[in-house]
Amino acid sequence: MKSSIRDKAEGKFHEAKGKIKEVAGKLSDNQELETEGRDEKNTGKIQGEIGKIKKNLGK
Repeated sequence: MKSSIRDKAEGKFHEAKGKIKEVAGKLSDNQELETEGRDEKNTGKIQGEIGKIKKNLGK
């Protein structure tokens, strides 16, 4: 699997996982879990963007 495709797929996975944690944190009034989810979601977005850049560069 190309590096760019893997980065985009892993980015989407982390975005979804982060969103679930964020919502769970809000529902359970757990600020730490909510923050962890938000961070993971943002990390996933960045990783997805890295995948797009790699695709444009042909890697």
